Amino acid sequence: MTAKPTPFDELDRKIVATLIANARASFAEIGTAIGLSATAVKRRVDRLRATGVITGFRATVRPASLGWRTEAYIEVYCDGAAPPRRLSEVARKYPEIVAAMTVTGAADALFHIRATDVEHFEEVLERIRSEPFIRKTISYMVLSHLLPDSPEAGVSEPAPDAGESPGGHGDALNLP
Repeated sequence: MTAKPTPFDELDRKIVATLIANARASFAEIGTAIGLSATAVKRRVDRLRATGVITGFRATVRPASLGWRTEAYIEVYCDGAAPPRRLSEVARKYPEIVAAMTVTGAADALFHIRATDVEHFEEVLERIRSEPFIRKTISYMVLSHLLPDSPEAGVSEPAPDAGESPGGHGDALNLP
């Protein structure tokens, strides 16, 4: 007999929302905000991690502070029906590709690129275009972020200097 999964309730939603806003919030801070003890919050976070609802904790870094000042999206068009596995292999080859997904519409995939400057972007684009099954690309340079506080813009709420993330694990650095 298999164990019945624990339901995802309103308190879980509040815990997840709090952690999304500030992954370094302590169990006590979360508990105070939602009306639970720190121990009860810890048990719930442990369960959410064990069941794969929470997959990790990250530090969000402003890309420009690391020298990544140019950003673009590339529509990728393939010869024939390129399987997602092949597109994934290409995306993993280039550290400048920070996100990649298959999409509906005319393009086969969309790559999100970060580069140091336009010349670096052009070099990455040429390497992508040289892949044998890629027929063409269409590029869109990012001029500005309309939601400048979004994680996609590389910004998050400032975290406190002291303390650990829930579960006592350090933050993973999410770098392009």
